[in-house]
Amino acid sequence: MRQEPTRRHALAIGAGSVTALALPGTATAVTATATGTLQPYASYWFPDSLPSGTPRPGVVWRSLRVWTPASDADLPFNKATVPLAPRFTPPPVNATARAGQARVCALAAFAHTSGNPSQGSDTADHYALTHWAYLDELVFWGGSSDEGLILAPTAPVVDAAHRNGVPVLGTVFLPPAAYGGQLRWTEDLVRRGAGGRFPLADKLIEVARAYGFDGWFLNAETGGGDARLGTSVRDFVAYLRERGAGLRVTWYDAMAVSGDISWQNELNDHNAAFFRAAGSMFLNFGWSRAGLAASAGRARRLGRSPYALWAGVDVEARGWDTPVDWDAVVPAEGPHTVSYGFYRPEWTWTSLPAGGRSPAAFHARDDRFWSGEGLDPAAPPAGPWRAPAASVADRSTLTALPFATTFNTGHGTGWYEKGARVSDAAWNHLGLQDRLPGRRWVVRTAGTRPTVGFDFSDAWRGGSSLLVEGAPTGPTTVELYAARLPLSRTTVVELAHRTDPGSAAVRVELAVSPHPGSFHHLPAGTLRAGGRGWTTVRLRLGALPHGTVHALGIRLTAPDGGTVRWRLGGLAVHDTAPPAPARPGRARVTASRRTGDGTAELRLAWGAARAPVRHYELHQVLPGGGRRFLDGTCGHAYYVAALRRTATEAATRVEVRAVDELYASSAPASVTFRW
Repeated sequence: MRQEPTRRHALAIGAGSVTALALPGTATAVTATATGTLQPYASYWFPDSLPSGTPRPGVVWRSLRVWTPASDADLPFNKATVPLAPRFTPPPVNATARAGQARVCALAAFAHTSGNPSQGSDTADHYALTHWAYLDELVFWGGSSDEGLILAPTAPVVDAAHRNGVPVLGTVFLPPAAYGGQLRWTEDLVRRGAGGRFPLADKLIEVARAYGFDGWFLNAETGGGDARLGTSVRDFVAYLRERGAGLRVTWYDAMAVSGDISWQNELNDHNAAFFRAAGSMFLNFGWSRAGLAASAGRARRLGRSPYALWAGVDVEARGWDTPVDWDAVVPAEGPHTVSYGFYRPEWTWTSLPAGGRSPAAFHARDDRFWSGEGLDPAAPPAGPWRAPAASVADRSTLTALPFATTFNTGHGTGWYEKGARVSDAAWNHLGLQDRLPGRRWVVRTAGTRPTVGFDFSDAWRGGSSLLVEGAPTGPTTVELYAARLPLSRTTVVELAHRTDPGSAAVRVELAVSPHPGSFHHLPAGTLRAGGRGWTTVRLRLGALPHGTVHALGIRLTAPDGGTVRWRLGGLAVHDTAPPAPARPGRARVTASRRTGDGTAELRLAWGAARAPVRHYELHQVLPGGGRRFLDGTCGHAYYVAALRRTATEAATRVEVRAVDELYASSAPASVTFRW
């Protein structure tokens, strides 16, 4: 079967070709770079020597060898600040998922190499990945011969992933000669320095530490090497992993120890040295059932877990219609063989038709990709597509209080605060994404199953809420979160919820599991038919057995029958509420540029507020005392793309507030921009 070249070319095209990676919503950003905008982007480099000629508009050629944190003006905008959260594996929700066995790696491109804005942008048309519960590793995919070969992930992606316990890797891509690759770039990368050190491995470690991400995905596909180069690359990989203690290193199955490019599609004598040097290996897409079984056995003989091998699954072109021999990887009966890796799961976004990439449409498709066509991880459907929920045990980071969510997915068509729409601007910023339900969607009912999903037409806070819609014919429990939250006599739960106009009345109960597999139901009120706006309710859990909350959910009943449209906008669990966060340190304008009549772009920075801080939010103060929401970030610097002057004011004030885990805001730090 001649599948290897096809899959190999797909991988090369995805990162190496300038024209083949056509992602929506990026052309404007790249064009703007050429006009001198202050907009920061994700950093990308060549190892040392640069291509001949001049870069195309919007591209900046940089050498990693000469990079230093002190010389990196964009570092404050690219630095992730959310630590990697610990997580646990709850009992699987179905009989086919296996805890402690196969895991999932994903290679996802959020834009092309030079087109990743550092802190989101002014569109909701974005790959807002939320299914972190099934991921063990995310690779921020990119690299190309005419932009740069080394790509660091953006801070919003890292912050969102870390909040859910998922490490994020940058990409080192050495493309085939057919896509502009030059062997000198491989030689540059692995050139030794004094004392046998690898200076560029040290730089990769320094970048990961400075930017706050977790390691590197190494993909060497430039042909023409020999055994000497193969040995140098192996030693480089081992050095990178050993010197970068704690950093993850994943090797892609392309270069063999001979220095040739020879995709093996299994673990064998030709690539085992790289697997030993790295932490894990992504096997090329042409694997076979026998080859994976042999690879698992060899990994064990090397003293390594077979689940450190990712069997590549290329979903870029066909998504859930991709033919896969799932039983070769994750047999439905018996132990899993190896783990697997998705190449380009953002297909759920890019394959939507032009004009149809609304946030709701994307999440409906993304839920189907990860949970299965029935959208019920508790009963995954049989069929050719075996969604991760059917095989891979999900994980959760809900282990400590306080915990709160507003079901904010990290993008939207507006921004809401306490149920009021305070901005009509579309936006995306994954760093503002909440911890969302990991199992989409487990619904327990003896009656008609409702539709459950994220909705963007109304929200309590952020850009989205959870909408349950249908005509329930009996009590219906929507299980939301697996948890290990401490439960004491002072624990309280707060809900913000509402019915929409036209909805039937609905009786709401909080479902709490103090013992695995059973729920207690606490009344949260009955909302009248027709919708009366948002209602908040505070429930004390002190009467429940003290110990641990293992799950949280909602039970809904339609006492008068009819169709229900009920939405949950906020859920918080805490003991004694902490004091409001401290005010951020002094705010200042670090750079500015007027962009038109009454508009300007700014770079802002401020001092970190005393912990704990979830993120920071920025507002423009309007004449008369009103405020206009600008955006938010987890870091301590922000780029304002278009500050709009109001009337003929001489100066505009911007306020920065720290926001804690319960969404309480600090007093503002203010900065004034004079027109």
